[in-house]
Amino acid sequence: MTDLPTGWAWTLIGDVTEIQGGIQKQQKRRPANNAYPFLRVANVLRGRLDLSEVHEIELFDGELERYSLCEGDLLVVEGNGSPGHIGRAARWRREIPNAVHQNHLIRLRPNARLLDARYLELVWNSPQVADQLRAVAGSTSGLMTLSVSKLKKVEIPLPPLAEQRRIVAALEDHLSRLEAGTRSLHGIVEKMQALRNSVFDHALRTFEASQVRFADVLEMPLANGRSVQTRPGGFPVLRLTALKGRHADLSEWKEGDWEAADAERYLVAKGDFLISRGNGSLDLLARGSLVADEPFPVAFPDTIIRARPNISVLNPRYLALVWSSGIVRRQVKSIARTTAGIYKVNQKSLGDLMIPLPSVRAQQEIVRAVSDKEASLAKLDAAQEYARMRADHLRRSLLREAFAGRLVAQDPADEPASVLLERIRAERESVPKTRRGRKARAVKTAPAPAIDPTRPLPEAVGRGTQGALDLGL
Repeated sequence: MTDLPTGWAWTLIGDVTEIQGGIQKQQKRRPANNAYPFLRVANVLRGRLDLSEVHEIELFDGELERYSLCEGDLLVVEGNGSPGHIGRAARWRREIPNAVHQNHLIRLRPNARLLDARYLELVWNSPQVADQLRAVAGSTSGLMTLSVSKLKKVEIPLPPLAEQRRIVAALEDHLSRLEAGTRSLHGIVEKMQALRNSVFDHALRTFEASQVRFADVLEMPLANGRSVQTRPGGFPVLRLTALKGRHADLSEWKEGDWEAADAERYLVAKGDFLISRGNGSLDLLARGSLVADEPFPVAFPDTIIRARPNISVLNPRYLALVWSSGIVRRQVKSIARTTAGIYKVNQKSLGDLMIPLPSVRAQQEIVRAVSDKEASLAKLDAAQEYARMRADHLRRSLLREAFAGRLVAQDPADEPASVLLERIRAERESVPKTRRGRKARAVKTAPAPAIDPTRPLPEAVGRGTQGALDLGL
């Protein structure tokens, strides 16, 4: 760990928060007849919550008291296929009364005497913590995962409480301006995508096209890849991150725990169209990328579905264009299914998608027309990507400086974090052993929120009242 300013201390996250897993939504839950908001992985983005679609769950006796969210709780995503998104988190502001969280989210409830909830959210999404999360997360079938025990190993820099609040104020000012610029970039991206779609639609209207089932214009049936663990020296297998834009990035691969003979039926060929099976974002579900060039011997994994077009009727480059158009994307969203917060598609639903199919010659003309237009958009693409990368770099640099103690001035009058940590540790040690169980600590440091009095509470859940959590904000 790096050196910290005077008055700061490194502390384990388990010493300054209460860590709690979530509820597993089993297929056959038969609790009392009630329904409560149920937060899932899809609701948690980095630094913010998306509550546009919130499911409900029926609770057993005692579950509301144990799992209900308090204002200031930090919801951490347990796992994600991308190392860059492992442990993404957002702070709960009690937007919805009596909400609970699923088992793929881990709740961190800060001790208000030590830790400002807004500071926790910012430091958790900083480079200092991100590096640790990647180190402690394991990998199961290519999925990086966290757990309560792993999170307890994470350390955060802890300034005095008053300085935490000064850091939050300074960061919120800087980051709000940076976010405004980022929103402008997102607007540019949406406009460019709309322009691409309009170019394609205009070219398509020039030719007569019939609607055909996707499965009917393939050389062979759609196929799922195979789940392969990592093994140095093993046969190459693509990562899901290989699906970038309309063309697959074949540099995104790993060495798999199998031999060439095992991988033969999963080999990628020029002209193959690779489709993602699942994603936490509906906009990224079933995104497809074309293998445009002759690949080296490499297979595709179980997170990808391979489509091999029949080139006598379907031009692979035309397929890449029509697949990213609104014509197909609207259908994909309509067939999406969600499991544990992940949107998924299967071979049958993809095969039933309808795509416009003009003659092969017309397809070639459409590809040529769109390519000519896109050449002029390439410079705009490059400028937008540079601006996005610059904004990401500025955000990371700002967070790194803030949590190294170089953003705001230290105040000698602030009580050092180490002193407060030691006092609370001593208080904890002085509690008789019979009262030092997990339940006693939870009540002492972070009581559950009061039940919303405007909403009737079923008898099966209980009628007891509890104090609201004082975050000291």
